[in-house]
Amino acid sequence: MARRLVSRLALLAAPLLVGTSFTAPVAGAAPEARDAPDTRPVATGFGGAVSTVDADASRTALDVLKKGGNAVDAAVAAAATLGVTEPYVAALGGGGFFVYYDARTRKVHTIDGRETAPEAMRADSFVDPATGKAIPFDEAVTSGLSVGVPGTLAQWDQALRRHGTRDLDALLKPAIRIAEHGFRVDQEFHDQTKLNAERFADIASTRDLFLPGGAPPAVGTMFRNPDLADTYRGIAERGTGWFYGGGLAKEIVRTVEQPPVVPGAKRKVRPGLMEVSDLTAYKAPSRPPTRIEYRGLEVYGMAPPSSGGSTVGEALNILERFPLSKGDPVQALHYYLEASKLAYADRAAYIGDVPGVPLKELLSDSYAAERACLVSAGTALKAPVAAGSPDGSHQGCPAASGAERPLAYEGPQTTNLVVSDKWGNVVAYTLTIEQFGGSGLTVPGRGFILNNELTDFSLTPSAGDPNTAGPGKRPRSSMAPTIVLKDGEPFLALGSPGGSTIITTVLQILLNRLHLGMGLPAAVASPRATQRNTAATLAEREFIDKYGTALTAKGQILQPFTGPPPSIGAATALEFLRPGLVQAVAEPTRRHGGSAMVVRPR
Repeated sequence: MARRLVSRLALLAAPLLVGTSFTAPVAGAAPEARDAPDTRPVATGFGGAVSTVDADASRTALDVLKKGGNAVDAAVAAAATLGVTEPYVAALGGGGFFVYYDARTRKVHTIDGRETAPEAMRADSFVDPATGKAIPFDEAVTSGLSVGVPGTLAQWDQALRRHGTRDLDALLKPAIRIAEHGFRVDQEFHDQTKLNAERFADIASTRDLFLPGGAPPAVGTMFRNPDLADTYRGIAERGTGWFYGGGLAKEIVRTVEQPPVVPGAKRKVRPGLMEVSDLTAYKAPSRPPTRIEYRGLEVYGMAPPSSGGSTVGEALNILERFPLSKGDPVQALHYYLEASKLAYADRAAYIGDVPGVPLKELLSDSYAAERACLVSAGTALKAPVAAGSPDGSHQGCPAASGAERPLAYEGPQTTNLVVSDKWGNVVAYTLTIEQFGGSGLTVPGRGFILNNELTDFSLTPSAGDPNTAGPGKRPRSSMAPTIVLKDGEPFLALGSPGGSTIITTVLQILLNRLHLGMGLPAAVASPRATQRNTAATLAEREFIDKYGTALTAKGQILQPFTGPPPSIGAATALEFLRPGLVQAVAEPTRRHGGSAMVVRPR
């Protein structure tokens, strides 16, 4: 008992050893353990660490680290496993953004695995010519029309070639084993299947795989996916060219062009525009990361077509102009909500897969000062607010002059994982197929669902919209895998699913950890609110109960976040407490909790 007490006291003190100027975490604010070791939301130790939403994926990554693989190897292996155990949010049929800190060079790199639109895609491809309006959203989602060229496999290939130490075929073996032998269905998998059951039942290949016996698999049963095992094995044997131009590419295109709808189903499932040449042309480019300096830290994120790095960075730059203290959390949260409104307004007006995004200006201190001058300590801005003018001309406190744009819908799904290794390399990786269940189209006999990422474009074109669909374009994303450095060394790594709430989830975790006196476990577990330049801030019930009255007095309008799911985000994060000592953190309860592990527990 004495040793356990000393260990816990050391854990509480550990964040103070980082040497930051930020407020110390409060004690006893989050649980250290749950019912079983594999589902613990917090793990602290040495030799490398991992946090994912799934125990099988975390075990896979940990095994790679224990056998000498680096953080990139472990991240790819974990992502492949998530393709088995979290098939409605991740892996082969989708894409993502990969942020990597290289300990040897002390540089941050990113790889863009976002899906691309086919060459036949046009700005009005989602518009019904009979009405001149966008087709119904549900009809757009469950269709071949919504499927973008998947980028995940190309991203894995690029990450391993540039930064890994293991071959892809070796890293696919754990996922193949789990797919063949099965995993135990948990409540989250059951719930996600049930949420999709009606539309899955109309797609023959999806029904046959994910609705055995015509119903969602029961909690506690074993779920096997031998088709996916065979697909992974085929990739290991034939290489990525099989997916991006060979026989598997043809099967993907056939599924998109001729969706396998059950005969007699009444659902209208539109064909898509993809050709094999679209898959052959796909690239997963390396892009310069976004970077800002925030109160002595360096914050790195993903550049466009993600809006994650730019919006997190702009909001932090605005927040840097204000005092943020654990002594007055209401005031700090008020500033957080106001900074979010302003940054989201600029996100809608300027961020997309277009030339000339004014990224440097949006992330400049002078522009942040121009935007921050609109913020009042006691009165909330009425949302939606207009975008600013990031034109390089900064004079006084100009009124916003950009156009107001409505918040485009993004599914609240996706998944995030974070990994570090014994050498100090770090990965923050967010991957997705957009909705829970993506387009609903499973490639027959292949065991994976195709994404619906193209519904992240603005479905109705409008002048000046940077997120208009077009040939080869990548839809704007909110994914925000983030790495924070202190004195050039890793301090934090984090990310979350949640569609357009991803950005505010990352922001609020940073606010909690850096300024509101919380350790990382409490910063992740704390109740959340998301302000995305909408008339009302949506918040979890606990947040409203705790802060609603005080924030309402400042003019903030709060309403319950209803989902589904009925919670905001599902974050995973790492904190580097001192050299070699890492704390891995997952959600204790959101989406039924995640799984944090370390190589050598302290």
